[in-house]
Amino acid sequence: MADTAESPAEPQSRHVTYCGVCSLPPEYCEFGGTVKKCQEWLQRNHDDMYERLWSADALAAATSSLSVDARKRAEKDAHKKALKAEAAEAKHAQTISASKVYIKRIERNKRKYVTSVTGLEAFGLENKKVAKEFGKKFATGSSVSKVPSGGEEIVVQGDVSEEIEEFLLEKYDVIPEDNYELVEHKVKKGASAT
Repeated sequence: MADTAESPAEPQSRHVTYCGVCSLPPEYCEFGGTVKKCQEWLQRNHDDMYERLWSADALAAATSSLSVDARKRAEKDAHKKALKAEAAEAKHAQTISASKVYIKRIERNKRKYVTSVTGLEAFGLENKKVAKEFGKKFATGSSVSKVPSGGEEIVVQGDVSEEIEEFLLEKYDVIPEDNYELVEHKVKKGASAT
């Protein structure tokens, strides 16, 4: 009798697709703030899933069971979310266009210099990662330190301000060329006694 009883089936693993924009499963992208971008990504990368979730037929089937009032509320909510997402995107674009990356050449003693880079956070770059790249590229010491205003700066040993600007222009096209500003900073010496 024990020979004929079936053993429980082995659990099967599931393959779950995650959105490349918001990192949620595509079924839940509507609850994130980037629905339009998520839909575009899904259509480019997984067209069959896009048709299943966002095609006109799928949307009509999903809203067919709703009452007239509920449909109007759903349309109104979707419109509000779309406007909110567009406003957030416009604000982000405005912030990026107004942000500057300051590259300062600071004189320490006589002919010794350090180069300071601030403002990379506004463009979504990680200071520690960029500092490590600077250290490798220019074969010099590079570190991240806090500034009194509350942000962070990357300090690179040596006078490499122009090379840093060229490196950032080549490597990170997120930052527009007009947003770089080279600054010469000289340490003021104490007044001489007469």
